[in-house]
Formats: sequence, structure tokens, C-alpha cells
Amino acid sequence: MLPQEIIRKKRDGQALSEKEISAIVSGMTDGTFSESQLAAFAMAVYFQGMSMDECIALTGNMMKSGQMLTWDDLKLDGPVVDKHSTGGVGDKVSLILAPIVAACGVYNPMVSGRGLGHTGGTLDKLESIPGYNTHPDNSLFRRTVKEVGCAVIGQTEDLAPADKLFYSVRDVTATIESVPLITASILSKKLAAGLDGLVMDVKTGNGAFANNLGFANEIAKSIIHVSNNFGVRTSVFITDMNQPLGRTVGNALEVMEAVNYLTGVDRDPRLHDVVISIASEMLAIGGLAETKKEGIEKVNEVLDNGKAAESFGKMVLTLGGPANFLEEVKSYLPEAPVIKPIPSEHTGFVSGINTRNVGLAVVELGGGRKNVTDGIDHSVGLSQVVGISEKVEAAQPLALVHAQNEDQANQTIETIRNSYSISDSNVEPNPIILYLLN
Repeated sequence: MLPQEIIRKKRDGQALSEKEISAIVSGMTDGTFSESQLAAFAMAVYFQGMSMDECIALTGNMMKSGQMLTWDDLKLDGPVVDKHSTGGVGDKVSLILAPIVAACGVYNPMVSGRGLGHTGGTLDKLESIPGYNTHPDNSLFRRTVKEVGCAVIGQTEDLAPADKLFYSVRDVTATIESVPLITASILSKKLAAGLDGLVMDVKTGNGAFANNLGFANEIAKSIIHVSNNFGVRTSVFITDMNQPLGRTVGNALEVMEAVNYLTGVDRDPRLHDVVISIASEMLAIGGLAETKKEGIEKVNEVLDNGKAAESFGKMVLTLGGPANFLEEVKSYLPEAPVIKPIPSEHTGFVSGINTRNVGLAVVELGGGRKNVTDGIDHSVGLSQVVGISEKVEAAQPLALVHAQNEDQANQTIETIRNSYSISDSNVEPNPIILYLLN
């Protein structure tokens, strides 16, 4: 099949056959489709869309483009359930969630990603931990899942390689925001991991790429339909991202917040709501809780008795990190040399936050990538971040900036001040959990 004829057909709004879609995916991995042809195909789909049958065919072929994980030979005594987030600012939920559900009897092989644009990446956060191996070989990955119950790692070369190639093209051709392409990208990796169930967190708001509720709803419904078609029971939460999630933004700082959460030192209420909701839904999907109430009780039990924190420590150790990481976390995480308050210019209530700009400010500090090849400064970011509806006095900090030098800190102070709106009257924030679809 000629690539240009398939592209032409989609450009003109016609449905592609399963055979044509299979040719496209094969072309991604064997080089018979050039990058320019893949870019043209992505743009055609962006404007013309895909039917559900086309989306299912694209997902299935991308899923089968590499290794398909299976767990039957390990004789696991519980369900294999995963979670995925579309990404946000301060979203450290995966770090907390995986050990919680593992302590409850779920097996969670979590394949995560790096930061994209203004959003932070789970792998970048974990690499703040000395020795932690985010790309173990398949043997170590499987052993960690069996022995610990969870392993949070990066996408391997063999897992849905077509998606990795296609995504790199979409990332530089302004074709990310396409529902069928988003669906196929997420699910090709997740379904290749051999799951029994999946819980999605689709974020919406000014800090999410799905910046309106309608778009988030489309993504959620598409993911549920396609995933269920492959026999994987799936639920989708739509959550608010009009402010950072939790009190920190930045890699090592978010790891510290995650450890403090697991060990009971501090639990931000909005972060807690997301963690508890997703964890209890994962237990329900895996058949380990008959009701939401029962799921929440089990989650709170492993938080209170320390088993969730213990699972996190075991995962870190098994994947190459320090044996006493939880006990000596401050000594292991890198600290920025300059820490300065970001004083509010006014007295009043926080009525709005430009969350995207907050994320970009951390990227500018070095906590994210401007280019794919850029390194990461794990120590920089923001802590003690004030949220919407909180009252501040003039000169009271909106956050603390952690930077490498005074110039960076001062630049960030200006950016964060301009990202906050302060009003005389209080404004109720959006609920963190907007909808649950299943």
C-alpha cells in the first residue's frame, strides 16, 4: 500500500480499513512511512477524526507492535490493575498510589513517562532518588511486581514501540490534542502490560492539556470504550487542574511530599481526595472491594498501619535505591542552594492561579525540559504552595522557590506573583473530583 494514498483517504474524511491502519503502524516501526508521512497522517486525523472502529484498530496494532507482557506464569494471588494520568502540575499521585494498592493486594506494573511541556513526569521525580533504576530489565521488573506488588518504571524499547515513534512526531507537529490519537497512545502501552483493570485520571483546567471539560469528557468516553473492547475493565476520573496538586511542584520536592504523605507527616486534602478515590476504585475494579466505603477503609488501614510506606521503601530498594530511604529521606534528596519566599503583594483570598505558568516557571528553573535532550535539575521547584480560597496577608509567601542562584529565584518570584489573582472576597475552588465514568 502506498503511504500517500492512505494519507489522502484520511485527509478526505474517509474511514480507513483495518488493513490500512495495520500498514501505517508497521510503517512506523519498519521505516516504510517517513517522518513527514507520519506527520501528514497525524494532521489528517487531527482534522478529520476517526471512527471508534478505526481507533480500536489503531490501538490494537500499536499495542501489538512490540512485546506483550503476561503475568500468568508468576502465579500472582491478586489482580493486575494500573492507573494512568494525563498529566498536571504537582501531580505526584502515582508515587503514592502504587505502594498503597500494592499493600492492599493489587499488583501494579506502572509504566510511566517523563515530563511533557509544563507538566511534571513521574520518572523524573523517581530519578531524584539515588540509584533508583527507572529502566530495569524485564526480569527485574517482573520480580519487583511479584515481590513488592508494584514497580513504577519507564516505557521499555519493546513495549508499544510504534507509539514511542509516533508520539515523537506528534509532539513536534501540534497534533497532540486528538482524541483518537490520545486514546491509542495511552492504551497501546497500558494494554500491552497485560492488565486486568485500569483507572484513568483525566485532568481538566488551565494546568491540563485538556483545558475544557468537554474535551476531557471525549477522552474519557473514548478510553473506556476502547479499553473495554479489549476486555480490560476501565474507569475514568475527571479531576480539576486549575491549581497545582498538593503543596509542591518539582521533582525531589514532590518525592518528599509523597514520602510525608505515606508516612503520615502531612497530607494535603485535595491530594488526599484524589489518592483515596483512585485507590479505592482500583480495588473495586480488581474485585478486592465490593463498595467504595470498603475500598476507602482498606486504603486508610494500610496508610495507618504503615504497610503502604513499607511497600514504597521495598520498591525503592528492589529497584536499586537506598535501603533506608524512608528513614533518611532528607539526606538522600538533592537540595537547591537558594530558597526564597515569594511574598504576596496584596492581602486577600487567592481567587485564581495560572497553573500552566506555574509549571513553566519550574521548567525555566531547570526542573523540566525545553528540549528532549535536556538534563533535569531535580532539586529546584516550589514548596509550601498556597491554593485557591486560602487567605494571605501582604508579604506572606505564596510559595517558596528553590533555585540554583539568586537571579533564577528572582525571576521565578515575578512569574509566580503574576500567576496568582488575589481578591477581597473568598472564592470556592472547584471540587477536585469532577466526575467518575465507567
